Parts: sequence; structure tokens; C-alpha cells
Amino acid sequence: MINIFEVAETNRMIEEENLDVRTITIGISLLDCMDNNVDQVCSNIYKKITTIAKDLVKTGQDIEKKYGIPIVNKRISVTPIGTIGASCCKTTDDFVKIAKTLDRCAHEVGVNFIGGYSAIVSKNMTNAEKLLIQSIPEAMKESELVCASVNVGSTKTGINMDAVKLVGEIVKETANLTKENDSIGCAKLVIFCNAPDDNPFMAGAFHGITEGDAVINVGVSGPGVMHEAIKKAKGQDFGELCETIKKTAFKITRVGQMVANEASEALGIPFGIIDLSLAPTPAIGDSIADCLQAMGLERVGAPGTTAALAILNDQVKKGGVMASSYVGGLSGAFIPVSEDQGMIDAVEAGSLTLEKLEAMTCVCSVGLDMIAIPGKTSAKTISGIIADEMAIGMINQKTTAVRVIPVIGKDVGDTVEFGGLLGYAPIMPVNTFGCDAFIDRGGRIPAPIHSFKN
Repeated sequence: MINIFEVAETNRMIEEENLDVRTITIGISLLDCMDNNVDQVCSNIYKKITTIAKDLVKTGQDIEKKYGIPIVNKRISVTPIGTIGASCCKTTDDFVKIAKTLDRCAHEVGVNFIGGYSAIVSKNMTNAEKLLIQSIPEAMKESELVCASVNVGSTKTGINMDAVKLVGEIVKETANLTKENDSIGCAKLVIFCNAPDDNPFMAGAFHGITEGDAVINVGVSGPGVMHEAIKKAKGQDFGELCETIKKTAFKITRVGQMVANEASEALGIPFGIIDLSLAPTPAIGDSIADCLQAMGLERVGAPGTTAALAILNDQVKKGGVMASSYVGGLSGAFIPVSEDQGMIDAVEAGSLTLEKLEAMTCVCSVGLDMIAIPGKTSAKTISGIIADEMAIGMINQKTTAVRVIPVIGKDVGDTVEFGGLLGYAPIMPVNTFGCDAFIDRGGRIPAPIHSFKN
């Protein structure tokens, strides 16, 4: 039961501290849309998505009006298209046709993004999954709202280095095909290790094959709320600081749980999970970097940054799980560069480097996210960056991801403007020493010894 004090406190967090529900995402299974004919598959997909998700946007708007809680995004995730297209897609053009259908669905129902143009290839690739990956550059060019992801590793299976090599080339090709728009296609493509089946956040959302026909997943946010709470804990020891973060995460998650219940009831779709992630925006005062600096860092990137992020991530989880029975997705603290004004400032000040960001990903929720790099960066170097991040996820039994954007025609010292929630970013330098021979080995990096727990 929510009391009047909680209502007043929530209103203050919304009005003064940028509290919002970042997304209501409907996950939709497309397994019953499969057919041997790609045109029939496209027809089945369009009919199912536009039927199930037709009231999503209106429902989100109704909840916003009822409670005064901003719901920033309404989204859809679907079963990985690498699976759905297995029996009908014989060429990359066939997969692009499905991508265009997904884009048409997203525009029809009015959502911000649709995710699931995905392949799960952590051990090996089917011919269809390889075709889907090869189709990603064209699909990102020809669609506006479709997001793609590829899971190339897991703790159980190891890292598929053939896929890592391929996706490095795909990132570079996507950058080239969308270079007229500052290589924006790469902002809709993420490479995963240990990708969760129920993530409501883009660009990595897809509806896992173990899920039901449809589900409501909600992603909460609130770095501004967390920042204000941490500022009030100035001078306290770490035990007291952790208590402050936990209590604040509990309050943020309670708001998300309420919205999830309302959406589930209104749409007649089962509630799935709450994703606890603190997701920043380019707005001033809505920054993970600010949270870390409020703990006592002069700048993000200074010694102590990884420890501060570990505290924030762990305590957010501990507080959030008390507020919801079903927590999933990524859940923790995101550290995208372009979407966080404090991170941008740290890069421009010289305190935050790509190598320090990689170290921080050992303890955060996702990985190297929304990082603009020189357009001249080679595909093999991009594969090397991906391999490093996948190794962190595999060994530490956690989700990691890479969303880097080699901005064609730009170099260190330049800035790229993506717009909206994607923000802007300074081009970050990349280590110029090569890893070509390492990437060219191919094959699979075996799973770590602690993966064998059966």
C-alpha cells in the first residue's frame, strides 16, 4: 500500500530530480509467424505486432496522465529474427524485407523503437543467422526504428571468435552505409555476451524463446534522484552511503512496479520483469557520472572510479529487489558516453579514456556503450574491442555489451551530434596498435572452468 508521504515524495522526485519510467516494452513472440515464404512471414509479423501492441502508446499516455509519471519510451521487442527467418530467408535481402516490416509495424503503432533484429550465435552460427548478421548494415540503413543485436559469447559456451570477427566488419560497414547521418546506424546495433532474454532497453532488447506469447517489461530510471540522495550523504562512511543508495533504489523501483502493474492490467498482457537500471540522459542533472562524483571523485575516471561504480551498481540491485518480486533485464547502472553529460565532460577534460571505461564495465550493468571513435578505426580493431568486452562478461558471469560508433570522416578532437536521448559525443581515441593476427585465428574461445556447474 502506497501512503500519502510516498506520493508526495514521488511527485518531488518527478518535478525536481528527473525521475521517469524510461520504457514500457511489450515483448512479442513471433514463433507462430514462421513460414517457408518470406512474404507470408512478413504478413504474419505485421498482423500480430499491430494487433497486440495497438494500444501500447495510448496506455502509456493514460498512465502518465493518471499518475503524473513521465514514461519516456514505449517499445516493442520480438523473438530473434535470426530464428524466425530460418526457414524462409535465403538471402540478405529476404532478411532486410523483414526489417522493413518491423519498421512499418513500429511506425503503425507509434512506438519509439522495435528490437529483436537479432542473432544468438555464442557457440556457432546457422546459415540463416550468418545471413541476418550480414544483412544488418542494409537493414539499419533502410529502417528508422529497428534495433539489432548479436550475442557472440556466454559463460556457458565461450566466445565465438568467428562471429566476433564478422561483427567487427559489420559495425564498420554499418558506419559506412549511414555515414551521411554521422554513422547513426551503429547506434542501433549492440554486440552482447550473456544477453538476457527479458531486457526492455534498446538497442539490445529481444523477446527470448523461453518467454510466453507476450509480456510487459518495464525499465525504470532515476540518476537525478540518486544524485540528490548521494549528495545528502556527504561525509558519511561507506556503510551509510550504501544504505542511502539502497533506500533510494527501492523508491525508484516502486514507481516502476506500479506502472508495470497498471500497464499489464490495461493491456491484458502478463507482467514480466522490472529492469532496475539507472539510465542517464543528456539532460543536466540526470547523470551517472554526477552520482559517482558526488561520492567524492573530482572527475569520473579518477582513481576510485571503478570502486564507486561497483558500490552504486550493487546497492541499486540490493534496494531494487526488495521493491519487486520479479527483477530482470540488465539492472544496475548504465555508463553510455553520449547519453550522459557528466561522462561527456569527463572525456573532454581528459579524465576518462576508453581503457578506463573498459575497467568500469567489469562492475557495471552493460559495457562500452554509445562511444564514438574515429571513422578510420579498422574492423579488426573493433573486433578486438568487442573480444575484450566479451571476455569480461564471460569470465565474470555477467552481461557485457559493445555499442561503438566509428564515425566516418571524423577523428579525435571532433564531436558528433546524434540528437534526442542519444545525445552527442566527443570522438574518443583508440589504441592504434594492431590485433589482426589474433582476430584472424578464428574458432571459439573455450568457456571458463567455472561454467561447468551441472
